[in-house]
Amino acid sequence: MPAAPRIDAHIHFWGRSELNAYDWMTEDMSAIRRPFGPEDLRPHLEAHAVDHIVLVQTYSSTKETEELLELAGRLGLVSGVVGWADLTDPGFPDVLEALRARSDGHYLVGLRHQVHDEADPEWLLRGDVRRGLGALHDAGLPYDLLVRTRELPSALDTCRALPEMRFVIDHMAKPPIASGEMEPWAERMARFAGLEHVSCKLSGVVTEADWEWWKTEDVAPYIERVVDWFGEDRLIYGSDWPVCTLAGSYDDVIDVAERAVLGFDEAGVERVFGGNAAAFYGLPEPA
Repeated sequence: MPAAPRIDAHIHFWGRSELNAYDWMTEDMSAIRRPFGPEDLRPHLEAHAVDHIVLVQTYSSTKETEELLELAGRLGLVSGVVGWADLTDPGFPDVLEALRARSDGHYLVGLRHQVHDEADPEWLLRGDVRRGLGALHDAGLPYDLLVRTRELPSALDTCRALPEMRFVIDHMAKPPIASGEMEPWAERMARFAGLEHVSCKLSGVVTEADWEWWKTEDVAPYIERVVDWFGEDRLIYGSDWPVCTLAGSYDDVIDVAERAVLGFDEAGVERVFGGNAAAFYGLPEPA
């Protein structure tokens, strides 16, 4: 029996024109302040037998979502796109319908917003946001939660309020690895353990550690807890490339993820590195 397809469920591409829109790309990120595209990524995927990727939005722009969908239509590499559209817009359902009606609209497998950049830590509790999430659920699409410790209580309330909707917490909610602190991140993340409709991406870990001096031992305590809370059925591998290269190579990132699942059997490892992403996002069977 052939091995199950491997999927990297968290990849970013951007060109030179997008860089001016990236408020999150601070001066210390100069190493990634250049275009990144499929030809930059492909050698890394081939080296680790990764078959497909999920492209994820980088800023609040429906134009970027359209461009990512168009790119997905041209590249056999892309299984799906997690885009962006304004959940608070009264016309959000129409915007979503228009995106999905495109010839490449079937690649839209979810949406995301930089919640942790909102001034209000309870942004997810707003009525207009909840209406948008409800419309997204009605369309059968899941939502990526891009939050930090500060926003975890409102994220928990949102997940509990929408028990039929699929959610995934990006980057393990960005734990404070560099400082070595565990609380209150751990106490707040542990509350998601019993929510079967909530998954967690094993991604974005190394960039939360000290970029220059991190070691596997620094990230291990945080990963071990996430593995315990979410298990082999609700963990999804993603590299967060090229942002991850601020702290380590693609080799480093996938090594951290592979070490995290050493206790799983072969079927469990295959779920983390592909099967869970395919099920969560409803990705098509590969050709």
